Amino acid sequence: MKQNFVSIKKEVLAGFTSFFTIAYIIIVNPLILADAGMPYEGVVIATILTSVVGCLIMGLYANAPIILTPGMGVNAFFTYTIIQGMKLSWQEALAAVVISGILFMITASTPLKDILSRSIPQSLKHSITVGIGLFLTFIGLQKGGIIEASSSTFVKLGHLNHPDAILTIIGLILTLILFARNVKGSFLIGIAVTTLIGFFIGHKQPVTSMSDGFSLKPFGELLFAFDLSGITDLSFWIATFSLTMIITFENMGLLYGLLPDQEKFPKAFQANAASSIISGLFGTSPTISTVESASGIAEGGRTGITSITVAILFLGTLFAAPYIAYIPDGAIAPVLIIIGGLMVQQIQHIPLADFTEMFPSFLIIALIPLTYSIVDGLAFGFIAYPLIKWVTGQKKQVPVTMYVIAFLFFMNFVLHTIV
Repeated sequence: MKQNFVSIKKEVLAGFTSFFTIAYIIIVNPLILADAGMPYEGVVIATILTSVVGCLIMGLYANAPIILTPGMGVNAFFTYTIIQGMKLSWQEALAAVVISGILFMITASTPLKDILSRSIPQSLKHSITVGIGLFLTFIGLQKGGIIEASSSTFVKLGHLNHPDAILTIIGLILTLILFARNVKGSFLIGIAVTTLIGFFIGHKQPVTSMSDGFSLKPFGELLFAFDLSGITDLSFWIATFSLTMIITFENMGLLYGLLPDQEKFPKAFQANAASSIISGLFGTSPTISTVESASGIAEGGRTGITSITVAILFLGTLFAAPYIAYIPDGAIAPVLIIIGGLMVQQIQHIPLADFTEMFPSFLIIALIPLTYSIVDGLAFGFIAYPLIKWVTGQKKQVPVTMYVIAFLFFMNFVLHTIV
């Protein structure tokens, strides 16, 4: 049986690959949001249910192989900037998520999305793909213990005799061989076999457990818990503006970088917006089109069957969420590293001989991984592009909308310095 010239078997396999690559979010997102004072067990359930609904919307409405889960980076912004920094309660922060999602939906459902899409130069779109590729590689190297933090140089080579690093190297060699030989399901096989190798060599993955027994009661504390009482405060609207900028442009950048079929962009963008609103209603930070979607796409995912498969697998984790954490980082890291390398190939489409096109692209490529933030990397490139065109006498080549986007990014930076 075929759909869009891709077998359902391949789509389901791609879904399994994407799921096991992103499943860590079930554990990590609640840990970050718990620092905001939110109930850990409730956020586990909220993370799972939000991911289920988001992936179903993406699959059924947009027919795209993109995975939606609460985003890494934006969850840290939600906890450490909005709640701990701006002093909003977590209930008020959820209200900011809902309103920013509505503003995102207005953008995604009106001609604004087409105006934004046409305004972004092709060179910047290609650089987003390359930057995300380097970001994925950086995350993979970090997860696998190949690189680690350094107090003097920020990052350095990790201890290659550490079990995490050894397992990553074994998994990388195995997965590379499978992928290079075009073995079907190479990434999923690599994850499964590396996990088994880790088990047999005594590698232990830390597991965070929920309390005994399954109950939806903790989720009740978060469902529709958003609080609009702070809507008249300046800090609330600064938080809402910042979240709107992040989820709108990060999702736009990710979809440009990941979607195999760009004709699906409008509906996928709207699916992102709907899922963002649901995030606030369900009690978690906003969802994002995950970079890990690239693993399923590289495995052959082309339609919504991939994301629907992920939704079903997420639903199944309601009763077994902690056990997903037994998959070691060393099994996931090789997939991220290889996919990152594949995405970097898009650099060949950037006109490197034209400085006015090359340098803004370079800023995006460099700063997405170095700031550990897709939206911050986009901001530097999007601000630099019209500026360089202006000073070189090419201002007429830049759409008015691009100047507006650059100004909004600039104002976002300014607001962050005063709160």
